[in-house]
Amino acid sequence: MGSGYAPVRPYWKQARRSAAIRGARHETDCDCGRGPAGISAARTLLDHGLKPCLVDESLRGGGQIYRRQPQGFQRTAKQLYGFEASKAEAVHRTLDELASLIDYRPDTLVWNAEDGRLDMLNNGRAESIEYAQIIVATGATDRILPVPGWTLPGVYSLGAAQIALKFQGCAIGERVAFCGSGPLLYLVAYQYAKAGATVVAVLDSAPFSAQCRALPALLGQPATLAKGVYYRAWLTAHGIAVHQGATLERIDGEQRVSGIRFGERSLDCDAVAFAHALRSETQLADLLGCEFAWNALNRAWLPQRDSAGRSSIDGVYLAGDGAGIMGADAAQMAGERAALAVLEDTGIVSDPRRSVVLERQLASIQHFRQGLETAFPFPEQWAARAPDTLIVCRCEEVSAGDVRTVVDEGHWEINRVKAHCRVGMGRCQGRMCGLAAAEIVAERSGRAIESVGRLRGQAPIKPLPFGVQVRP
Repeated sequence: MGSGYAPVRPYWKQARRSAAIRGARHETDCDCGRGPAGISAARTLLDHGLKPCLVDESLRGGGQIYRRQPQGFQRTAKQLYGFEASKAEAVHRTLDELASLIDYRPDTLVWNAEDGRLDMLNNGRAESIEYAQIIVATGATDRILPVPGWTLPGVYSLGAAQIALKFQGCAIGERVAFCGSGPLLYLVAYQYAKAGATVVAVLDSAPFSAQCRALPALLGQPATLAKGVYYRAWLTAHGIAVHQGATLERIDGEQRVSGIRFGERSLDCDAVAFAHALRSETQLADLLGCEFAWNALNRAWLPQRDSAGRSSIDGVYLAGDGAGIMGADAAQMAGERAALAVLEDTGIVSDPRRSVVLERQLASIQHFRQGLETAFPFPEQWAARAPDTLIVCRCEEVSAGDVRTVVDEGHWEINRVKAHCRVGMGRCQGRMCGLAAAEIVAERSGRAIESVGRLRGQAPIKPLPFGVQVRP
């Protein structure tokens, strides 16, 4: 391996939520997450004389895109973040400046929210804090569409593979295949190849013709488009096969990954990273009582917000990818805009000119986002092709056939399906399987995907260890 990276024995790993949560009551009654959106919001509030409480599940700030390496690691920002090095360093500097000036709580899990109070876990200790206003910036994780063999050791989500590289300086294997669709696919493959890993192939389920059709909308953000084109061209120039319109059909192996199959072809590899774009983390917004609506662009139910980030609940504001996938730049703008909305609503300050600028910039990025959906369309035939034996829910070992059996019995609302076969009832609370299960329910019942409903968020958002004392 090159560039100081070392392979590790690969195993399945779900990407840990990185763009932080959320809220607390301190002198300001305000709070935020700790990715680009949360840091931007905290900076804005502090600049206007407020002291927010910044809570994050991760140990070091930056979110997924600007994930910070552990202390003592010596890789440069250029090695870690490539084109985004200057942005990452700016985000990290901002957080370092904020840390001693605000109520800063890293490595803290928010597992419940109700009655103006957050329940948290920090180093095995249960804590509760009250809030009057809260900015929710929970970020996103990978959208997983399972394939046969995805439960083998050596299979990762794209985000988890990126975390291993950025945070621990490790590759997930020595011969890695990258599969799925979306901009992250090319970015992570490029990062691995640059680090010295052997990338055996990139399988993109989106046809090249779709990306050509998307070009007019993508030209609205030329710098971002140029980076994506560069990653794709760099891979090809360095002899890495990129297969367009290629669907990963199965992952082979007995004790661990040994290869992949697509179409009539097969490739040997010892690790696979795959995902189909991203999905918003919405559980906290759900527990806070926010209204949700179907969003066709994200192909998901999302908490409702206005152009300033206000949710349907007074005092609850939404920013970043946790309310709709738009990327790191948009998250940073949305965090600032949500903080300005807090300041406006509490009568502290109003900055209409800056607010208008931010909303215009976000609208422009939204148009680009529509182009990305055209370039990387959702594989709508996935559910029909999923075999009955395919494990959909790893936690409860629920297969596609189990889900179809429940639908055939007359149940088509996703929470009723969950009650009958336990899909989405495990420790991940449906993060990995919920969207895939809904696709199967919709296909089997002959209904539109938006009509089958959404899995309701429940506390604890993530599992709590035994021995933790929580409030009654």
